[in-house]
Amino acid sequence: MARIFMVICALVFFCSSSAYAQMVGSPSLSPSPAPAPAPPYVNLTDLLSVAGPFHTFLNYLVSTKVIETFQHQANDTEEGITIFVPKDDAFKSLKKPSLSNLTEDQLKSLLLFHALAHYYSLADFKNLSQLSPVSTFAGGQYTLNFTDVSGTVHIGSGWTNTKVSSSVHSTDPVAVYQVDKVLLPEAIFGTDIPPTPAPAPAPDISPAADAPTASDEAGSPRASSTPSSSYRIISLGVWSQMVLAISGGLVLFL
Repeated sequence: MARIFMVICALVFFCSSSAYAQMVGSPSLSPSPAPAPAPPYVNLTDLLSVAGPFHTFLNYLVSTKVIETFQHQANDTEEGITIFVPKDDAFKSLKKPSLSNLTEDQLKSLLLFHALAHYYSLADFKNLSQLSPVSTFAGGQYTLNFTDVSGTVHIGSGWTNTKVSSSVHSTDPVAVYQVDKVLLPEAIFGTDIPPTPAPAPAPDISPAADAPTASDEAGSPRASSTPSSSYRIISLGVWSQMVLAISGGLVLFL
């Protein structure tokens, strides 16, 4: 019995030592950080359909399949995208040049010209204005100039000078801003920019008939040296009366 008891005690001691060694020797495992949540998917077609109205711009994007390029940049890249969207009225006000005369490639370039391949909040444009001109999604010579005037973002394309009138959507990685005019690039339309219309001339109001002219007010030599016809008539009448009176007196004395 004593031998069996000693064996049991030895086993208990061995097991306790092993368990303690495992508790002390093994490091504690810290939980791994949870992965960052993916940004919400932004459907640009749905967004532009309910905002605006941006139907004309959206129809151009869909017909040229540029919407697919924008959608990929918005949701499948880390850079994100910034899009400047003209309202329907901006397209209606276009008279010359007309977008209907553009080739398919030119139209695609014009649409890509309305986007930057990076997400920019409104606050970012203050620093972005110092880097102008800024390349657009169209690349090459398709650049835009930005200026920040007291928090209002102004955009210049050569042909077009406009401003950001409102923020439609501005959550990383997608920014959509409304602009007042269609952005027309010089790379397509050239540098022959139509002049700004001149102001209407002031109406030519003729002076009243009895109003004195400038020469009368200034006292021209001709006006001061030459008597009027009425003055001549009056003087002649006075002399005639005096001659008649003297003649009559001579007759009485004779």
